[in-house]
Formats: sequence, C-alpha cells, structure tokens
Amino acid sequence: MSSLLTIALGPLSVVLREFPRQGTSLMTSRNQHVVPHANGWAVKSAGGQKATAVYETQSAAIARAREIARNQESELLIHGRNGQIRERDSYGNDDFPPRG
Repeated sequence: MSSLLTIALGPLSVVLREFPRQGTSLMTSRNQHVVPHANGWAVKSAGGQKATAVYETQSAAIARAREIARNQESELLIHGRNGQIRERDSYGNDDFPPRG
C-alpha cells in the first residue's frame, strides 16, 4: 500500500507526493489486468496501450495474467464484462497478516 504525504494549510491541504510505506513497494506499473476485449478477454499491463495477449475465455486470460503477476511480483486485477474490477489478487510484498 502507498500513502500520500499531506500538509494541512488552514482550510486547504496539499498532497506533495506518493511514497511507499516502509517494507512495501509501489506495484502499479507492473499490475496485470484481465479486461473485456472485442475478441474475448485481454491481458493488459497497467498503463499499457496494447493487450499483452487476447484469449477466447476469461479463465484462459486469468491463468496467463496470474502467471505474469507472480513472475513480476505484482497485482492481478480481474474486470467483469461491465469493466469494473470484480476480483484482485496480489503476488507482491504485502503485509501479512493484513492490517485492519
């Protein structure tokens, strides 16, 4: 998880920058998304314009995205047909047990 450094200036607050919490890393750039595609389901890297791969079934796309996420120690985000994230799994440097 990441945190924001916020400074309160009276009624205003300013966010200076994002930084990782101690013992964690920011994993946003390598996250793998499984998203709907015209030809089935696509695996895309976060921020990527093109699909890494396209599969006929969501389960095939999830299997490939999970393999990539494990290899890169990043997150897997699975989107539903409506585009909303319906499931996520992390293979990175997480706190265990989870906080909260």
